[in-house]
Amino acid sequence: MKKELLEQGVIYTDMETAVREYPDIVKAHFMKCVPIYDHKFVALHGAVWSGGSFVYVPKGVKVEIPLQSYFRLNSPESGQFEHTLIIVDEGASLHFIEGCSAPKYNKVNLHAGCVELYVKDNAYLRYSTIENWSKNMLNLNTKKAIVGKNAQVDWVSGSFGSKISMLYPMSILNGEGAKTEYTGISFAGKGQNLDTGFKVIHNSPNTSSVINSKSISKNGGIATYRSLVRINENAKNSKCTVSCESLMLDSQSRSDTIPVNDVRTDEVEFSHEAKIGKISDQSIFYLMSRGLSEEDAKAMIVRGFAEPISKALPIEYAVEMNNLINLELEGAIG
Repeated sequence: MKKELLEQGVIYTDMETAVREYPDIVKAHFMKCVPIYDHKFVALHGAVWSGGSFVYVPKGVKVEIPLQSYFRLNSPESGQFEHTLIIVDEGASLHFIEGCSAPKYNKVNLHAGCVELYVKDNAYLRYSTIENWSKNMLNLNTKKAIVGKNAQVDWVSGSFGSKISMLYPMSILNGEGAKTEYTGISFAGKGQNLDTGFKVIHNSPNTSSVINSKSISKNGGIATYRSLVRINENAKNSKCTVSCESLMLDSQSRSDTIPVNDVRTDEVEFSHEAKIGKISDQSIFYLMSRGLSEEDAKAMIVRGFAEPISKALPIEYAVEMNNLINLELEGAIG
């Protein structure tokens, strides 16, 4: 497969190698999408980053097989600061999958990685990630994409584990006709506060965004959806649809939705829908009457709730996500 990528001119390597072998490309893009003054954890990342993935897809190249990277933090009381830089040139396409995990330690660990995505005119990128952190992790990752004319970036995100997560991927729609779609799920269990969401900036006419967010909370876990949608004055005839659904599995859990919608022109189509609810006792009773145990009935309902996310993943990652949901329901993660 590596030979096939090389023949197409695709560059796929680690960031340290990219800095040495492709300095001009890295210099033109590194910390430009996510500037170091964004917030203090980005500044820290810019100072101490190490590791990560670098991908460059030349003009017009369609990468048929998803590229995959996996990061694991193996040391207690330490930080992980990997940097992912992906450039999909004009008319090209790519599906990139990233996995993150860490074993359980008694000391707090910090994850302050950074992801920069450049999707040039008429290009397409799907960026999928499944994060399975231990519950001693502070997950403070920063992810942004700059999207060109008639280009599209799709985000698929699953957030599990971690003590605290603050994660809000962003798409900046700079080109006319640019599109983005976000599909994400988080699962907050006992002692967890998962503050996740999405940001999108419409800077040009005829741009569109679709946001589908789901969260599950259990055993006193806190799940928060926090978003920013900004449609600027010159982004006329743009469209945005936001849907966030929260499922609470008991009366001790908490779920909040905190959207910020900043629409600066009248010539747009915008909708926002939010739903918060609990598992229906009637649904559980129905499934139990068909022979399922109460635990299996709850698990089936939760997996059905998460189905839109699992459908967007390759089969092996969909299976992993369903397994993570089962482990969370059993209280076995972290």
